[in-house]
Amino acid sequence: MSVETEDKHKKIFLVEDNKADIRLIQEALKNSTVPHEVVTVRDGMEAMAYLRQEGEYANASRPDLILLDLNLPKKDGREVLAEIKSDPTLKRIPVVVLTTSRNEDDIFHSYDLHVNCYITKSRNLSQLFQIVKGIEEFWLSTATLPSE
Repeated sequence: MSVETEDKHKKIFLVEDNKADIRLIQEALKNSTVPHEVVTVRDGMEAMAYLRQEGEYANASRPDLILLDLNLPKKDGREVLAEIKSDPTLKRIPVVVLTTSRNEDDIFHSYDLHVNCYITKSRNLSQLFQIVKGIEEFWLSTATLPSE
């Protein structure tokens, strides 16, 4: 990995259908010390089209981190996670499930599918900001991410 790669903007791919959560997550990342770009899609079909660079996403660049909600329209997050982690070209992209589900089956199933981290969203605004800040600090500042 070159030094140039270290300085590039990090791309966060947010897969979330709830408009309010999208706004809150974007707001929480606003004061980030890490240069980044947030790309958002609102359903599982669109997420996979983006990641596979299909259709309108033919020129999409690979994200450095995926924040994935489980409860999505068209194709749910569990299916998206399974497809990402079974695809040789996508499986190394870190995936953080960020969801309201506290269901143990969802937690176990996500880890069985090799999710990198499972985080339950808080409905408390300051706690949600803390969670997103923690994700940013660990995944974008501390962790070494694969370049491809």
